[in-house]
Amino acid sequence: MAMAMRGHLTLCLSSAALLLAFLHAPPPAAAQPLPWQLCNDTAGNFTENSAYQANIRRLAAALPSNASSSPSLFAAAAAGAAPDDTVYALALCRGDTNATSCARCVAAAFQNAQQLCALNKGATMYDDPCILRYDGWDFLANATDNRGVNVAWSFDNVTGKGAAAAFDAAAGRLVNATADAAAADTVRRFATGEVAFDGAYPNIYSLAQCSPDMTAVDCRTCLGSIIRRFTATYFAGKHGGRVFGVRCNFRFETYPFFFGRARLILPGPPPPVNTTAPRANGRGSTRHKTGRVLTIAVPLAAAVLALTAACFCFWSRRTPAQNMSGKTYSTYPEDTESFDSLLDLSTLRAATDNFAESNKLGEGGFGAVYKGILPDGLEIAVKRLSLSSGQGVEELKTELELVARLQHKNLARLVGVCLEEYEKLLVYEYMPNRSLDTIIFDSQKSKDLDWGKRVKIVNGVARGLQYLHEDSQLKIVHRDLKPSNVLLDLDYNPKISDFGLAKLFDRDQSQGVTSRIAGTYGYMAPEYAMRGQYSVKSDVFSLGVLILEMVTGRKNNSFADSEQSVDLLSLVWEHWTTGAIEELIDPFLGRRAPRDQVLKLVNIALLCVQDSPADRPAMSSLNVMLSSNTVSLQVPSRPTFCIQEVEDGSSVYSAAYPIPRASPNEASLTETEVEPR
Repeated sequence: MAMAMRGHLTLCLSSAALLLAFLHAPPPAAAQPLPWQLCNDTAGNFTENSAYQANIRRLAAALPSNASSSPSLFAAAAAGAAPDDTVYALALCRGDTNATSCARCVAAAFQNAQQLCALNKGATMYDDPCILRYDGWDFLANATDNRGVNVAWSFDNVTGKGAAAAFDAAAGRLVNATADAAAADTVRRFATGEVAFDGAYPNIYSLAQCSPDMTAVDCRTCLGSIIRRFTATYFAGKHGGRVFGVRCNFRFETYPFFFGRARLILPGPPPPVNTTAPRANGRGSTRHKTGRVLTIAVPLAAAVLALTAACFCFWSRRTPAQNMSGKTYSTYPEDTESFDSLLDLSTLRAATDNFAESNKLGEGGFGAVYKGILPDGLEIAVKRLSLSSGQGVEELKTELELVARLQHKNLARLVGVCLEEYEKLLVYEYMPNRSLDTIIFDSQKSKDLDWGKRVKIVNGVARGLQYLHEDSQLKIVHRDLKPSNVLLDLDYNPKISDFGLAKLFDRDQSQGVTSRIAGTYGYMAPEYAMRGQYSVKSDVFSLGVLILEMVTGRKNNSFADSEQSVDLLSLVWEHWTTGAIEELIDPFLGRRAPRDQVLKLVNIALLCVQDSPADRPAMSSLNVMLSSNTVSLQVPSRPTFCIQEVEDGSSVYSAAYPIPRASPNEASLTETEVEPR
């Protein structure tokens, strides 16, 4: 039965008494120095030289090396066979430390736990740079359970008129952006951040981390929970604060407390405007100062005017522009998608219940998408770009400009935009079946996609691409076509979304080159991934990969550990040449997929992923192939290109660097909650 677990503190105070002390009495002179222990008094005790103690020692011998040798600096394990003697343990080292410091910290944590929580079956140790927990029940089964946290904050208050509110806003923005970046880190779920503030506090620094076995969504949810829970209550107006949790933690300070440079640098507040008239210390001095002011002001004014003009274009409401003579005109009369309204932030907050986790539809490197309902009952999907998003201002402008001009039944419709405060929000029509990847790669939901629906989706995506490449007045290369960017309505009609990386071509332009390779590995054409060359044929390659995933029900990067083949393209080719392609068909389709249609679709997909762009079909030709049963298909060549995303999470730091410790001027408390037994 679940019971309340009391924290056994070195000060011999229960968590409730300690909490009351901080809320109703003057705080102690200094916080308890690290390490901080949390002993599970309700777990019971073990006896000396028992099997339970032997299992703890077995884990103490294995976890330091397991965690330090892992790219994620994380390890979890269990020891013991008998239910009453089994010990479950987790060790997590901070993402900016090195292997030596990690192993040393975890080993010391086991020793400290045995001393500070003597003979107790459950113990949690918080230290820099590691966290350790072990217990007699399987807490490893739930990666999102972060109950039982330690909180500490600075005694020093931010001083100055209005300074505390501004500091809290800057720190909150930084902490949330760092949490976004940590959730997006697929290896260590770790990030550090920095933002410039003012003369009294030149910079604010932050850190956020989750246990790497959490998903990006679960990580951001966990961090969001403790940020909301403790920031306003304990950290308001404070120089710094930290929350230690086994599954997620964060910290912010006015001094650098992590190794290396911050991974995320946010722009600071704009400098104050100097309204004092310049002194004329000679003609040259006045002219020099005026020149410097103009050097700054002219580009800034130009940027503001450009952004204002862009926003005016994007936010126009079905009203065509007027020229000097008063006549109306439209640059793109056939392709312009006008917005129903300019949506303000308060409306979108109300529509999404203030971006509640329960309304979150998904999350990626750009940020999160939330479901909402406008006052008129229209269901919407709100794309909320994070401050750390790889989709910056340029990508946002690109997406706004292109989507506003495009109108096709197989393209996602933009309802409106919102650029208020620090928010960047794009509002799309809501798709009840969400994105293709949430269905095709789900062992249960994929059963709903019979062969007819899969062919329907492929045909719709192909028609949408043809519109982008050939039929609209614009010529557009999407550059990031993949299942997560294909949305499905109630009837499984596909709609291509996310034009943040799209490129606009001139009508007579056939190819572009970039030094900034952006997109998703596995869907990138070889000439783009290797040389930065992109064209409409780059999208054709991505479509070919998507088709093969639709036929097989497998992700293109799911074969990294397979002994059969390196990647999906190679595996399909092997079965294609041996006439055994049926072996790769999604098992949920069984024999319900007509063999001749399967062979046709695989043939078309293999033509799409040819190494040379010239050997890939144009979208108009491809659509003819898909719709006709009489067109003779070419024989494809072996696709030799394969690129896998390298996740190198290693960090090199000198072991001679001092490990940051708890600030001596902090207050702290431990919160404990009910845990299962």
